[in-house]
Amino acid sequence: MRVLVIGSGAREHALVLALSKDPEVVALACAPGNAGTAALAETHGVDAVDPAAVVELAVRWKADLVVIGPEGPLVAGAADAVRAAGVACFGPGSEAARIEGSKAFAKDVMTAAGVPTAHSEVVDNPARLDAALARFGPTWVVKDDGLAAGKGVVVTKDLRAARAHAMTLLDGGHPVLLESFLDGPEVSLFCVVDPAGAVVPLLPAQDFKRVGDGDAGPNTGGMGAYTPLPWAPDGLADDVVERIVRPVVNEMARRGTPFSGLLYAGLAMTSNGPEVIEFNCRFGDPETQAVLAMLRSPLSTLLHAAATGTLAAHPPLEWEPGSAVTVVIAADGYPGRPRTGDVITGAEGEGVLHAGTRRRDDGALVSAGGRVLAVVGTGPDLRTARADAYHRVDAVHLPGSHHRTDIALRAADGEITLPG
Repeated sequence: MRVLVIGSGAREHALVLALSKDPEVVALACAPGNAGTAALAETHGVDAVDPAAVVELAVRWKADLVVIGPEGPLVAGAADAVRAAGVACFGPGSEAARIEGSKAFAKDVMTAAGVPTAHSEVVDNPARLDAALARFGPTWVVKDDGLAAGKGVVVTKDLRAARAHAMTLLDGGHPVLLESFLDGPEVSLFCVVDPAGAVVPLLPAQDFKRVGDGDAGPNTGGMGAYTPLPWAPDGLADDVVERIVRPVVNEMARRGTPFSGLLYAGLAMTSNGPEVIEFNCRFGDPETQAVLAMLRSPLSTLLHAAATGTLAAHPPLEWEPGSAVTVVIAADGYPGRPRTGDVITGAEGEGVLHAGTRRRDDGALVSAGGRVLAVVGTGPDLRTARADAYHRVDAVHLPGSHHRTDIALRAADGEITLPG
């Protein structure tokens, strides 16, 4: 199988790494890729959010399967265009990708499907904002209704901070989604879905959105993750599939926009059970890096089955024993404006996945984004996997960089409990 991966982050590096070990894959390319994917796959330049450009590359390269990593190309219709050209594609069409592209649309789908989620209200006029804020909080949850790369959300007990974020969004022409706050630890569940409605869950994971230790500071695109969840109830993935994911998949099909690809359910384990915080239409970053590190089954056959509507016949997934932990190394200034162009050393080791990196003309590896590297450690248990991850982090040097030191710590110490 010839597989083309679209994207340039650590998620795509994780996908490429898993596919590079897959005996079914005879040729592998990543576009536009990064300095890490270049060591494993052919690199091709492409404007990922230009569907015509993605199709031209897929056809010219004779891809048997195209795997679209980021949400931007999916919302732009790249998967639709690839399928229209007769090439199998893993990823939803633009209408189905609205499950992430519009939080208001996602809420409408969940309401119709009877899925438990936070109470919400869309505000598109500053004159209505104060009255709407009075109906929520404390704690206030304020979201950009559109795509925001994981950074359009403010969760705060400070009404002034909530209002300021909402006004910033409204002044920029973005509708605001206000939500009631959901208590309990968060869970990320990836589900592979095919056009016929078959659903296969992957291992549940937990990510860390805040920039600092102890969940301090602003939200980011994600500073780390781990899997599996030692505190999660038995059968959690199957329960979420039946109560949440399958009803949403069925509702999408009823609307004439069947979902095919990776449906990511972001959940809060509340006192009433799992409730949806958000849906995404693609593999999450940094959870993907941890989850795929544990996958023993060939990734290409799983994604191809989803792309071709044969997922129901796919063998049950097999997983490595133990745990995986991902720690993100971010550039100075992130999640604000990151400093770029700094030389990185020690990033060629096992378990180091590239995100915001590039090669200079002299061959030096330099930073090229906010989240620069994702470092993955594995082990027979969570404590050992943490130690492995942080040992690898210590070997990397990037001037001015920062990372969280508490990824998966509370879970390893047995401190996470479910409400009620």
